[in-house]
Order: sequence, then C-alpha cells, then structure tokens
Amino acid sequence: QVPMCWIRPLEVGQSHVLDEVTVTLLDSNHCPGSVMFLFEGAFGTILYTGDFRYTSSMQGEPLLRGRRIDRLYLDNTHCRPQLALPSRQLATLQAARLIRAHPRHHVVIGVYTLGKETLLVDLALEFSTWVVVSPWRLEQMRLLELPDVFTAQEGAGWIRAVDVAEIRWDTVVRWNSLHPTIAIVPTGRPVKVTHPNIHPIPYSDHSSFAELQEFVRWLKPCSVIPIVKGSECQDYFQEYLSSAPQVLPDFKAPKPLPESEQQQSQRKGQKPTCLWKRGLRRSVPRGVVFESPEKCTEKPETFTGVQVPQQNCEPAFCSKEGCTCHRQEKEREGLEAAGAAIVVGSAPVSKELFPTGFAEQYLLTPLNVLKQSSSRMFDRLVQDFFGRGE
Repeated sequence: QVPMCWIRPLEVGQSHVLDEVTVTLLDSNHCPGSVMFLFEGAFGTILYTGDFRYTSSMQGEPLLRGRRIDRLYLDNTHCRPQLALPSRQLATLQAARLIRAHPRHHVVIGVYTLGKETLLVDLALEFSTWVVVSPWRLEQMRLLELPDVFTAQEGAGWIRAVDVAEIRWDTVVRWNSLHPTIAIVPTGRPVKVTHPNIHPIPYSDHSSFAELQEFVRWLKPCSVIPIVKGSECQDYFQEYLSSAPQVLPDFKAPKPLPESEQQQSQRKGQKPTCLWKRGLRRSVPRGVVFESPEKCTEKPETFTGVQVPQQNCEPAFCSKEGCTCHRQEKEREGLEAAGAAIVVGSAPVSKELFPTGFAEQYLLTPLNVLKQSSSRMFDRLVQDFFGRGE
C-alpha cells in the first residue's frame, strides 16, 4: 500500500545516480523480475546479489568485468559442498525422464508464486500439451509475456501447476482416485516424501556450491558476506578473494569525547540498565510516514529534500491493531507515563554529543562484522553515548 508517487522505477542495465550514490540493476537469473544491485560511491563498490542463479554468461556483463568489488553480499542458500545440485537444464531433463516413465499418468507440478516458469514452458513444449493453471496464475503468465502454453480450462492438458503446499499425502490420494497421477516438487531443498507418487526434482533458482565458487573466483571481491542467516560460508572463498585493501572501513569503536567533572560525577555509580531507561525516555517514535494513496496523486520530479507529510488517520486506512498511528499513540502514552517530554520534529543529535561519522560507519557495517565485537563493547558505546547526553 505504498503510494506510487514514492516509487521510482529503475531500468535493468542502466546506471542511476541517487544523490552521491550510483546504483545499477543487473539481471540475477532467479525468478522473473529479480535483480542484483551494484552500488558505487565514496564508500567503495558493493554488489548485492539477492536471490540469484549464477551462469557463466554473467562474465560477459561489462559492468562487472574487471570491476573491483569491495564487498560481495552473496546468496548462500546452497553454500554446502556436500550438496550436489545440477543445472536447471539437467534437472528439466530429469523431470522429462520421470514423466516418460509414467506415460499413463497425469502430472501435477508444485510451484511457488514466482519461479519455475521456464520448467513449465520447457515441459509443455517437450510433450506438446497445455499446462493447466488457476485463473490468477494464467493472468500472471500473460503479464510476464511467457509463451502461450498455459490455460485455465480444466482437462485441456495433462500437466497441471499448483501451489507447492498442495503436494501432500491426502491430495495425491484424491488425485489418484480420479486418475493415475504423479506429483513433482522442483526444489533444491530437502523434501519429506509422504506418498510414493511424490517425486522431488533438484531444480533450483539458487546457485549451486560449484557455481558460487566459480562466481567468486571470477569476481575476486575483497570480502564475501553471506545474506542467508545461520549459514556462514566465507571460509570456502578465502583463496579467491582479492588481496587489495577494502575502501569500506571496518567498524571501530570511536574514541570517547572528554567529559566534564560534573558529567563524570553524575555517571558514577549508575548501572547500564539506568542508562538504557534514560535513553528510552528521551526517545520519540520516529519513522517515515506516507500519505494515503487517495491523497497522494502527483509524482514529484525529484526526491531530494522531500518533506514527508504527517499522517492523518482516516477510517479507511486505520485499524486499532495494525495502523501506525495507533502504535505511535500507545508508545507516546507510555513515554508520557514515564515522565518523558514528547518533542515533535526534534532536531538531530548535535555533533558534540555524537562522534562524527559514527552513524555512517555503523550503518554501513555488515551484521557479521558487528557480531565480532563483544556485547560489552557495545554496552560501553551505549553508556558513553548517553553519558555525553547529560
């Protein structure tokens, strides 16, 4: 429900300058519309792959060929050496062989909202049959301008695409009570097979481990940062990294500013919890507030220095549980009960209270780098910050 006047579409393959940052969108070879982001600026060069499936044709991309990459945020979904994952072409052939082994069966393929469209098209052309889909998915296929192999007419074809959540024991039993049916689940993830007619196929829109190695070996970034939590994989790529120093600075604790004797005496004997509470009382609910779609009709020519209007609640755009205004009102009541002063449009923190460059450095630091710093160091930074605010 974001109004269109706040959305700025970017073309793939074209560089766009936003303030002092240049951003370029590159095709990520994932689901339709998926892109990688290339950021360039005073901070260096960052490539964020998002979900992507590497292919050797990416080496022909002029914006990446020979480019120094300071930090590569990498899709590490299948970053496990023990997981062998074939190319999508080989996985498609495997699905075709399975279908040929069941010539009298109907075929049901489980897919997500987006992704696996190429598999459906290839199988439809291979077996000269329509792929039956729901009416809303048919409209989606037409919007994607895919080949005309899809239909919403039941019984028009013997291959059907359904939501992957429908591939389970009871539905497969029901389908087979009407006609012999096999179900195919194209995925690179482990699948619990609950019926002998359910067949997982290792078809994935994410890069295999071997493809990730080839990609990093070719790109030679200064550092690799995984984007999937709980799956660290930097050790696998250390030998492929560039030895050049990164432009992006690593996070370092800023030197504390000198305090007056009065500030030191006030801080003496206080516990960290008191500092946290004092910081909370000074906080004000902050955030971007958008106008409702009905109010915002014109697209601004430039986004530089846009003043975001305050939100006026209307019954059509407000609910007691979800609306931002209700959340902010509850937080404001809690702050007032704690004796805090509510300041609307408060000025930014003075440079005297906040070390120069601390915010920029902190925000540009990846999470895994911040984790390397101890919690005690973080607590000390918080104490120093709020202590200087006295």
